[in-house]
Amino acid sequence: MTAIQLGMPSVPARPLTPRRKSRQIMVGNVAVGGDAPVSVQSMTTTLTSDVNATLQQIAELTASGCQIVRVAVPSQDDADALPAIARKSQIPVIADIHFQPKYVFAAIDAGCAAVRVNPGNIKQFDDKIAEIAKAASAAGTPIRIGVNAGSLDKRLLAKHGRATPEALVESALWECSLFEEHDFRDIKISVKHNDPVVMIEAYRLLAERCDYPLHLGVTEAGPAFQGTIKSAVAFGALLAQGIGDTIRVSLSAPPVEEIKVGNQILESLGLRQRGLEIVSCPSCGRAQVDVYKLAEEVTAGLDGLKVPLRVAVMGCVVNGPGEAREADLGVASGNGKGQIFVKGEVIKTVPESKIVETLIEEALKLAEQMQADGVISGDPIVDIA
Repeated sequence: MTAIQLGMPSVPARPLTPRRKSRQIMVGNVAVGGDAPVSVQSMTTTLTSDVNATLQQIAELTASGCQIVRVAVPSQDDADALPAIARKSQIPVIADIHFQPKYVFAAIDAGCAAVRVNPGNIKQFDDKIAEIAKAASAAGTPIRIGVNAGSLDKRLLAKHGRATPEALVESALWECSLFEEHDFRDIKISVKHNDPVVMIEAYRLLAERCDYPLHLGVTEAGPAFQGTIKSAVAFGALLAQGIGDTIRVSLSAPPVEEIKVGNQILESLGLRQRGLEIVSCPSCGRAQVDVYKLAEEVTAGLDGLKVPLRVAVMGCVVNGPGEAREADLGVASGNGKGQIFVKGEVIKTVPESKIVETLIEEALKLAEQMQADGVISGDPIVDIA
């Protein structure tokens, strides 16, 4: 009997829902909106004025899959550093501007791929829009209008009582209208809130009222665990409806962790080709091996494997053989041993002490075969121990 080669699909069988139709802008060489894939971005935590440290962190983010990076520009020293950073970064650099409109012009002159402005905390910002639109248009520099609940214009807070979805959307669209008066529409928008429910509603309202590309974010989402949950819930709800063109996961954690979470969210929704995926059971009274330990050791052992590979680590005979058979590689464990499956076929049975070692060996063989077959390019085993 021939085994069915199921493996892991590179794309979902069908999208959850069609993408919202939006105009497309170019942030450096990364298309945002339209039919472009949803991109993942983060923000550096270094002092932007420290060019070497900032470029080092950008390199780390790039290696982790970051496609766009934002840098803070709160001082003249930071503004002075922008030309070198924008020139040497491997990915597009967005300058994040608050309080001082003059830094918007500095960022445009420095060659930044885009500029983020927060209209709620830039005094007399509206009076500068004609000049900003002219400079940005001449340089081909997109503007992100980034509205945050924590820095909403006082006039809107007075009108709405608090940072409601309606207040966030009104702020964003008002600023867009001012740019539109000067025939500038190279814009993307964010309306961030720390409450996922408010944030979701704000983006839904915004999506109905404009065709600008949308940057999704739950602002001040919190520490790694809490922020991951908030972001996954909010982004999942919106992306599943076709809303969202680029995402930034905001965590109180190293920015590389934001990229890991962001990529995983997109992979889980079928919006990006999946990379390495570990399928493991939660364990129960039926388990006859230490599933937690096996899953952790396999995950650690394959960390750095850059291939679209699904590996199943299962602990009993109830669901184990089926899950292992449907994965590219898997183990169904029981009675101190494990059946190793490769592409739906049992290739050997090994003692529990050899399961991890065997799965890693077989994963590397599959990765090398994918490279030989042209399924992947480059080194499939970057950083693997």
